[in-house]
Amino acid sequence: MSAILDLGPLKIERGARTLVMGILNVTPDSFSDGGKFDAPAAARAHARAMLDGGADIIDVGGESTRPGSTPVSAEDELARVLPVLEAIAPLGATISIDTYKADVARRAIGAGAHIINDVWGLQKDAAMADTAAELGVPVIMMHNRTAVDESIDIVEDINTFFARSIALAEQAGIPKSRMVLDPGIGFGKSIEQNLIVLNRLGELGVHDLPVLMGTSRKRFIGHILDAEAHDRLFGTIGSNIATLGSGIVDIVRVHDVKPHVDACRVADAIFRR
Repeated sequence: MSAILDLGPLKIERGARTLVMGILNVTPDSFSDGGKFDAPAAARAHARAMLDGGADIIDVGGESTRPGSTPVSAEDELARVLPVLEAIAPLGATISIDTYKADVARRAIGAGAHIINDVWGLQKDAAMADTAAELGVPVIMMHNRTAVDESIDIVEDINTFFARSIALAEQAGIPKSRMVLDPGIGFGKSIEQNLIVLNRLGELGVHDLPVLMGTSRKRFIGHILDAEAHDRLFGTIGSNIATLGSGIVDIVRVHDVKPHVDACRVADAIFRR
């Protein structure tokens, strides 16, 4: 594996090491840290701490996508994320914007973000793929479903979804070097389906694209451990490290950066030989 993964300012050979993306939610209702980093000063301090801990990317989100969350308008989302982006951009970090709205993505890139992280895989907003291509930025395309359906083969559903997302990206002119896939753990899936995806992760390698893994503090970990969101660090580390042996995971998206940086360094020494 020698392809270059082009993440804007961050360019790295695929397979060289696991990248750690730190989560910066600027929402009042995110499931584990809602309201903690809404103010630009607090967001900047947290971003600085994650960078000091070894984060490669800071992922800024202005709309909670947890189950049961209330959708917000593009205007409200922008009011949350733009001041934070302006506060953290001078830190020199590679920044992704967690949004499925093309208008928000465009404004966020203009304010200092470098990557679009779309939880609907370019399939919610018809303008998203063309917007990303026009701006020349990488895209993270996540699998999602409007409802859980335990009767389906969830891995087959993910691969079908990814094929559509990749086709949209290619039609818009986005090169494969700027595409990342995310199986969307916790999104439109039952607890059992989340575990099935993690167990069969290698089947997503058919697309020959890097995969981002986002298990941080998710409900399935709480179910296994009988633990609240704030007490799921070790379970999160376990789930993320278990996926690295698949050989296709290049990024982990986490709330707790430094412990994952250390864990990934050890895992990389084992798996990436």
